[in-house]
Amino acid sequence: MSVLAEVDLADPDLFEHGDPDAAWAWLREHSPVHRNAGPMPFWSVTRYADALSVYRDPGTFSSARGMVLGVDTEAGDPASGRMLVVTDPPRHAQLRRIVNGVFTPRVLARLEERVKSTVDQLVARAVGGECEFVDDVAARLPVTIICELLGVPAADQDWMYHLTSTAFGGGDPRSTADVAPADRAQAYGDIFDYYRDLAETRRGKPGPDLVSILVAGEVDGAPLATEDVLLNCTNLIIGGNETTRHAAAGGLLAIVDRPGMWESLRGKPIDSLVEEILRWTTPGMHVLRTVTRDTSIGGRSIAAGDSVVVWNASANRDESVFPDPQRFDPGRAPNRHIAFGQGGHHCLGAALARIELTTLFGSLLARVGHVRLTGPPRRVRSCVLRGIRRLPVEMSA
Repeated sequence: MSVLAEVDLADPDLFEHGDPDAAWAWLREHSPVHRNAGPMPFWSVTRYADALSVYRDPGTFSSARGMVLGVDTEAGDPASGRMLVVTDPPRHAQLRRIVNGVFTPRVLARLEERVKSTVDQLVARAVGGECEFVDDVAARLPVTIICELLGVPAADQDWMYHLTSTAFGGGDPRSTADVAPADRAQAYGDIFDYYRDLAETRRGKPGPDLVSILVAGEVDGAPLATEDVLLNCTNLIIGGNETTRHAAAGGLLAIVDRPGMWESLRGKPIDSLVEEILRWTTPGMHVLRTVTRDTSIGGRSIAAGDSVVVWNASANRDESVFPDPQRFDPGRAPNRHIAFGQGGHHCLGAALARIELTTLFGSLLARVGHVRLTGPPRRVRSCVLRGIRRLPVEMSA
């Protein structure tokens, strides 16, 4: 048996220092539904078609006991039934309708103008010298826009950037890289306290923001508790920040790594570039599901109670769906990636993430003549989020 068959896909070191793409490629060919051993064993689903079959059957594959590796599915997730991503139908549909109330065409149009102004400021500051692209550009854009979505006043947005960077920082909760656990916990608590106060303010003085929509929302005829509001705000903060942050940094690295590609992209459609960046980076590498009844995937028998992990990042490199999948191809079409998931749990913020990435790369290609790395990139140490923690570059006009 190949050594790749014995790779532990729950080991964050693999994603910081190893080659997960090689492991997934071997599994897709030889063991597409694979039993990953360890203290908390799980089934890895690595092919596109099998991934879709899991996503489209929430009755058999439940989100309610946790949705990422590292959660004790036997104990269950304390946010189950309260936070959108760890809630099953029919309650999931009711929560989703509430949260979706902020992603209207009118709100997205307003946010698009804020995205443009934010990108203009960030790119103007970055061009003409060296910068740390993740901290200076890629991370700041989504935090600003999520703050706008949640109704955080402009005066508090830099502070919120500091808190979210400290609390979440591009890694998973088990990673201690760069941030002490006590500081991470303190920042997370400060975020909760901030949004608790904001929620109470919005109960008496609502606005056009998501916090106001959540505090006014009802599920099964009952209003959401303040803690439920906070959980869903946190879910949006993590999802909204991390997808754009890591896709932007990973996309820039993919282009810079390929001589001549930067120049060749000028004047080309940005939409197809963004879709390829999303496929290539797939920041949300996996989702976890708990099997509710005996079933099978790809011919393998799976028992009730087992954990199943759908590797989105592997499905997005499935040779049967994406020709030459290990090639970064900005003109790839069609590009039916599942970077935002699929089915009922398809990411609500997908349209906003696309706006952010399209605006950012459009501005970079229009204003930056040359980009070069000034130091080695550093990958995130996480089996949950795939991304770049550090990307030092020099951008010249």
